[in-house]
Amino acid sequence: MNKRIPHALFALGTAVLLTTACTPAPKETKIADPGASVSGTVELWHFFTEREANAIDQVVKDFEASHPNIKVTVKSGQDDSKVTQAIGAGNGPDIGLSYSTDIVGKFCSSGAWVDLTPYITRDKVDLNQLNATTRSYTEYGGKRCAMPFLADAYGMYYNKDMFAKAGIAGPPKTLDELTEDAKKLTVKNPDGSLKTVGFLPLYDFYENAAAHLAPATGAKWLTDDGKSAVGTDPNWKTLLTWQKNLVDWYGYDNLNKFRSSLGDEFSADNAFQKGQVAINIDAEYRLAFLKDQSPNLKYGVAPIPTVDPARYGGGYVTGNIMGISKNAKNPEAAWELIKYLTTNDAAVTKLAGLIKNVPTTQKSIADPTLNADADFKTFIDIFNNPNSMTTPPSASGPAYQETFGKFLTDYQAGKVKDLNSGLADADKQINSVMTLGG
Repeated sequence: MNKRIPHALFALGTAVLLTTACTPAPKETKIADPGASVSGTVELWHFFTEREANAIDQVVKDFEASHPNIKVTVKSGQDDSKVTQAIGAGNGPDIGLSYSTDIVGKFCSSGAWVDLTPYITRDKVDLNQLNATTRSYTEYGGKRCAMPFLADAYGMYYNKDMFAKAGIAGPPKTLDELTEDAKKLTVKNPDGSLKTVGFLPLYDFYENAAAHLAPATGAKWLTDDGKSAVGTDPNWKTLLTWQKNLVDWYGYDNLNKFRSSLGDEFSADNAFQKGQVAINIDAEYRLAFLKDQSPNLKYGVAPIPTVDPARYGGGYVTGNIMGISKNAKNPEAAWELIKYLTTNDAAVTKLAGLIKNVPTTQKSIADPTLNADADFKTFIDIFNNPNSMTTPPSASGPAYQETFGKFLTDYQAGKVKDLNSGLADADKQINSVMTLGG
């Protein structure tokens, strides 16, 4: 069953997050002196399930073995909205593990997660051991309220058998090549309906979020002063025009009908795993699902195609984040566990190997065992590529992406007649939502 929360479901947590967004931050808790003994029980809530939850349990047992005075209670399958509701009600867990870097701005600015800087300073934790991108998405407004717990790098998966049958030698590197290959790989039924699709370009399909596709053109979300850039950055128009042309080639209604027949993204009936879609945007964690659910599928992985060949090699980078809730009962033990799971190279490497997520410390990223897997190394290379992009933190959390997402679904359905004025209007809506966010 479903292990992760699809990008489209970020909206579920937003309404709840807004209720805590403007609450005053709690008073600073005095932290213990350096070297003080830490003991007691600490509660960790995370969103992972099944195979991946078992991986967390394994590494938590390692922590308990090395910290015999600390007992960890783990609650799996807890999404961001459950964690935030619990914090707002005053009974949040000691530690929350979130799937979304997009809420860092909200957690930091609202005080829902405490500032970790006093702990980091006291324990002389070298943040330079963390990848630069992960450092950037775990702080907001000068406050570091989170630490990175593994990361995700998004690239492209392609079906090698379908490519060979269509006479395509290798993965597309530009958006024009992606369009050309998508058309060659598409097979229609006698009645004209879609049998298999080369690339399903709808924004609300699986991982086709605008954030994940933005690196294809280098489109930026926010201006330097924190306002929406979707109406002024021409790279968005380039991306949207390319996508809409491909949607129109297939026919929007045809694509919708085809999509309605496809299985759940995180089930064994995933459309790429079933050979119904030849090219798919996804992250490194799909490798573990393929091994588990579709061991006989012949596939390849590559960076996301780009408009400018000079930008090729990058993709979208995000990750999971951990923080101490403002009503944590045992913040010292919480910090010990967070520090172990995010800065202990052996623990990070073990987690990366078990869950098949990109590790986030410099030593673990370079681990020869992880890099020996050629497909996994492709995602490590995407993660390290200077052309990779992430979504900037905002006090309104993911609201700016959700607002733009609604515009995109209207646009691809043909409801927006003029793209320029539509983007200008989306700009205004995003700025309005972001103003309300803090």
